[in-house]
Amino acid sequence: MFIDNAYSLPSAKQNIPDAISINKLVVYKSKRQLLAFSNDKLIKSYTIALGKNPVGPKQFKDDNKTPEGVYKIDNKSAISKYHKNLGISYPNDRDQSFARKNKKDPGGEIKIHGLPNKMVMPNKLQKFHKFNDWTLGCIAVTNDEIDELYKFVKIGTTIIIYP
Repeated sequence: MFIDNAYSLPSAKQNIPDAISINKLVVYKSKRQLLAFSNDKLIKSYTIALGKNPVGPKQFKDDNKTPEGVYKIDNKSAISKYHKNLGISYPNDRDQSFARKNKKDPGGEIKIHGLPNKMVMPNKLQKFHKFNDWTLGCIAVTNDEIDELYKFVKIGTTIIIYP
């Protein structure tokens, strides 16, 4: 699935209606965009920050890359160094096999998360964190955005991460 540039995206300021269930997330790393879908209908888009070394797929621990491929949201936590988070099922079997063949650790603990708890920042200024890729391989959004995703994304939701 590729979203054409001419595709009309819902406003980032638009709230998701309570009756919605997000059942697919799609990330375009090169566009720094996360799209949330409900039954193949685009519900909302988010601008994101990625790992400090964003080009290419995550392959090994400490490479600061964000994974590429098909994963699941495998956990949710409100107790985190980064406000709240949604866990991504990296490494999958393919990732583990590649790392094993290279005699390296694939790493793990990849999340969609908000800002660091120690970073106290007014909501209006939170969007500025997206001007640089700063995570260790995770996908970062604002605290308000992770609150929204945390509410509407269930464990088991598919996430597809494209280059």
